[in-house]
Amino acid sequence: MILVDSSVWIDYFNGRKTAKTDWLDSALGNEQIIVGDLIMAEVLQGFQSDKDFKTARKLLLAFPFMAMLGRELAIKSALNYRFLRKKGVTVRKTIDVMIGTFCLNYQLKLLHDDRDFDPMEKYLNLKIVVT
Repeated sequence: MILVDSSVWIDYFNGRKTAKTDWLDSALGNEQIIVGDLIMAEVLQGFQSDKDFKTARKLLLAFPFMAMLGRELAIKSALNYRFLRKKGVTVRKTIDVMIGTFCLNYQLKLLHDDRDFDPMEKYLNLKIVVT
């Protein structure tokens, strides 16, 4: 299963053509994609028009859904953040460490377009979708 980060969903909904959005477009209906609560919130909060919000919500709700954090993963996320800091890496957004930790915990591949995940791939063995 593959988790698609908000960085790709946002580009996709905005009609930006990138290697990541092209991969997502071809994967829809062909790959097992899941949506998590943190990503759903990040994506949906950015819509200005009610119509676009409703369209995106309907599309995202069609995918299998998972809650992403909870106590255990919150602690694992903090541990991963601390581990990366000890390696000299400061991840800019805590939510990205949470998303990466979620993928690690459930052995999911991540499709992203956000440099914050690069050190997680390097030091934590986060699996990513190669486009």
